[in-house]
Amino acid sequence: MQHILDPFHYAFMQRAFVTALLVGVLCSAMGTYVILRRLSFIGDGIAHASFAGIVIAYLRGADYYVGAGIVAILTALGIGFVHRRGRVALDTAIGVLFTGAFALGIFLMSRQRSYSIDLQSFLFGDILSVNGRDVLTIVGLGLLVAVVTAVMFRALLYTSFDPVVAQASGINAPLVEYVLLVLLALTIIISLQAVGIVLVAALLVTPAAAAYQLTQRFARMMAISIFFGAICSVGGLYASYYLRSSSGATIVLLATIVFFLAIGAKQVGGAIARRA
Repeated sequence: MQHILDPFHYAFMQRAFVTALLVGVLCSAMGTYVILRRLSFIGDGIAHASFAGIVIAYLRGADYYVGAGIVAILTALGIGFVHRRGRVALDTAIGVLFTGAFALGIFLMSRQRSYSIDLQSFLFGDILSVNGRDVLTIVGLGLLVAVVTAVMFRALLYTSFDPVVAQASGINAPLVEYVLLVLLALTIIISLQAVGIVLVAALLVTPAAAAYQLTQRFARMMAISIFFGAICSVGGLYASYYLRSSSGATIVLLATIVFFLAIGAKQVGGAIARRA
């Protein structure tokens, strides 16, 4: 028993577990909208775009996550603007803006003769370095996203299934889309320290994709997705302690295993139903 509870004896691991749980729940909840709207590419896009904000913040001596958040939100709004006003396909708008922002970050960094910033922690996450201030920031931003999502639940739900009918019924579908993009940007920034730029899209998509295999009802899908996200985040962090592996990578790998198990369960359930 002492060996099992060993990770919880350290303050940095306690903070990491709290962060993992919050990030897992938030990403999985927002991931249901991502899956329904077929926006799987946007998580990766906004996460990579935030790299430019990190570099700009480094050059200005500002907080890295503030810089990342500003650029991520601007990129998300830019994607919505180009898609709607420019009549450009959404995946094209995402591809153009995120690669442009990412290239800007690389360009600015390449002009520096020397730099001390640890890019690996932003690319792959470093949840073990989370301090008390980081936890409070994550809780605050997480509550903001949760409250806005709850207030706009009906509008977000209707526009996810049929934006044309939602617009006809009096819902401002373009505004709802912009709000969702900003919420996704904030969710991604919250998750950067846990899993990093490279892996944040997987945590945003995989638990929700697994839940989608098991149900077609939205509320149930969100509940299952949140359950999967919490289990994978906390379980992956716990496993990484004993495996001495990257926390973010272990969390995502566990989520991927759950996804394939969900597909298997769906196939088995379908076979049983056909026999019955």
